[in-house]
Amino acid sequence: MQKIKRLLGIFWMLLGPLFFILLVYSAFQNIQQGGQGDISNPVPWIIIITISIPISIGLTIFGWYSWKGEYDHMN
Repeated sequence: MQKIKRLLGIFWMLLGPLFFILLVYSAFQNIQQGGQGDISNPVPWIIIITISIPISIGLTIFGWYSWKGEYDHMN
């Protein structure tokens, strides 16, 4: 079980930045298209990215602690 926790820690550490990068990439792609509708408006994207930054950082920190074995005492 401890090895699974540590392997998942690596997964969470990679998922945090990947989530943020994909979100920013999607925002640039949808805003640059110049289409009509809410998805091409930059204001919702700014709000979504601002809310997602702490989530991404939290996933990375959680993964770091899991990888280092901080949760080994829990069953």
